[in-house]
Amino acid sequence: MMALDLNALRLRAQLLLRRLGVPACLAAVLLLLGVAACAWAWQQRAVAAQLEARTLPQPSLAVAALAPPATASDNLARFYATLGQQRHAEQQVKQLFDLAAKHGLVLAQGEYKSGYDKAGRVATWQVTLPLKGSYAAVWQFALQALRAMPFASLDELSFRREQIADTQLEARLRLTFYLTDAPTDAGGAP
Repeated sequence: MMALDLNALRLRAQLLLRRLGVPACLAAVLLLLGVAACAWAWQQRAVAAQLEARTLPQPSLAVAALAPPATASDNLARFYATLGQQRHAEQQVKQLFDLAAKHGLVLAQGEYKSGYDKAGRVATWQVTLPLKGSYAAVWQFALQALRAMPFASLDELSFRREQIADTQLEARLRLTFYLTDAPTDAGGAP
């Protein structure tokens, strides 16, 4: 039935084209395109007018007046308060292994390198972990590790796949833990 309707429609279009001629049909098509372009431009102007008419919320001056800007010593105290404790570094590495197991990743023995910055009084632990698992699991593991340890930085994350069809890939993740050896006082400074 549908094929019959299409054939009839095609036949009627051919008859109309022959009766009116090519120039008249071309003029009708151009007229329809012009009407469509005008309608589209009118709609775009209406949307732009609505966007211009919207008022943006103004920031509250009362909130800005209440919170004084942080001083350099406040920022330094927050920095030292965020650092991990050097005596718990092994526990942080164990937490990485637990997170990897939670995400179904195979985690081989990692490489560990320690350092110390005398000027900043900050100890560093660089942890390089070879992982095997899915792409999504590796990313979820990396993001959850950074959430769990805010004193860590993600220095490297590389992926390698033997064949394009493999669902499991090899990844290399390098994190640096920034640690302090001094307990923090109430103000956050060591």
